[in-house]
Amino acid sequence: MAGPARGRVTVDVEECKGCGLCVEACPPKCLELTPELSAYGVHPARYTGQDCTGCGICFYCCPEPGAITVYRRLAPAKRAGDAGEGARSAQETKGGEHAAAL
Repeated sequence: MAGPARGRVTVDVEECKGCGLCVEACPPKCLELTPELSAYGVHPARYTGQDCTGCGICFYCCPEPGAITVYRRLAPAKRAGDAGEGARSAQETKGGEHAAAL
C-alpha cells in the first residue's frame, strides 16, 4: 500500500473471544490472532500496525460489542480557495490525526 495507513484498529483483549471473524473479513489482512493466550484462554486479535484502510468491516463482523474500535485518518484539508469558507483543517477538528469512526 502506498502512503500512510488510512486508519488503525484497537482491539480490547478482555472483550475479544478469539473467533477470528475479523481476521478473515479484513480486506488488507492487517489483523491477526496473537500466539499468546488471553486471561480467558483464547488467542485475541491484534492490529499488525500497517495497511489499515479504515473500512470498518472488522468492526461490523465482530460478535462482541466493544471489542474492536476503528479509527479513520481524517482527509487532508483542502485549500481555502478550493473548498470555500466551510473547510476546516485536520488540526481544527476534534480527534487529531485519527478520529473515531466506528
